Amino acid sequence: MKIKLQKKWIILGLTFLLLYFLGGGIALLGNAYAKDKLIEPEAANWGLGFGAEGQQPTGNATKDELKKYDAYYIGDNKDKVIYLTFDAGYENGYTPAILDALKKHNVKVTFFLVGNYISTQPELVKRMLEEGHQVANHTFSHPNMANISSKASFEKELTKLEDAFTTATGQKMVRFYRPPQGKYSVENLKMAQELGYKTFFWSLAYVDWYNDKQPTKAQAFQKLIGRIHPGAIVLLHCTSKTNSEILDELLTKWEEMGYCFDELQNIDQ
Repeated sequence: MKIKLQKKWIILGLTFLLLYFLGGGIALLGNAYAKDKLIEPEAANWGLGFGAEGQQPTGNATKDELKKYDAYYIGDNKDKVIYLTFDAGYENGYTPAILDALKKHNVKVTFFLVGNYISTQPELVKRMLEEGHQVANHTFSHPNMANISSKASFEKELTKLEDAFTTATGQKMVRFYRPPQGKYSVENLKMAQELGYKTFFWSLAYVDWYNDKQPTKAQAFQKLIGRIHPGAIVLLHCTSKTNSEILDELLTKWEEMGYCFDELQNIDQ
C-alpha cells in the first residue's frame, strides 16, 4: 500500500512539474507576442510624458518612428519655435476672438476642422484662409479612425471633408490630417501616407474642450507656459472660452520667453 501511495505522489509531482514548465513556455510565447504588438500596435491613444520644464516630452512613438509614415508630433529641439494648431468640430462663438488675437500678433496657424464646421461656418473658414491660416483635415464625421480597417472607408472620411471644403471655398485642402481624439493605428498612418497626407499629433495640449468645465486662466497658463518647449506642436480648441480670453496674453508671454511661430509645412525642413 505504501509503495502504491508513493508511486501516486511521484506521478502527481511529475504531472505538476510538466504542467508548470508547459505553462511557462506558453507564458513566454504570450509575452513575445505582446512585445511584438507593442512595436506594431493595432490601435493606440496618443499620449505624452513630460520631464523637466522647457524640455521636449516623449510620445507614444519616437519622432523617427513616426517620420517613417510622414507623421509628426514635435519639431526640432534646437530652436524656440512653436507650431500652433486648433481643432474644431463646431463653432461655439469664440473663433472670431481667436482670429483677432492671431492677426494682432501676425501668427499663422493650422485649423483642423470636421464636416459640421465647414458646412455651418463657411464664412469663418474663408476668413481663416484670407488671413493666411491653413485649414486641414480632422475627418468628416470625427469617428474613432483606429477602428477603421478598410482603406476605402478611411479614405472616404478624408475625401468627403476635402469635397466639403472645396465646395465652401473653391480651394483645395492642404493634405494634413489629425486623428480625432488622437486615436490611431500603424495601418491608419500607412493609409494616410498612401493618400498623400502628413499626420500631425501634438506635443502640448490641455483639457480645454469641456464647455461646462472650462479651465481658469491660471490653470491654462500653468500648463501652456510651464510645459512649452522648443519645436512644440500645440493643440488648442476653438470651442474654448478660456482660450479666446487668454490667447492675446498667451502669445505675448510666449514671445517674451523668446519663442517665435512657424507653420506645419516647415517642420523638420
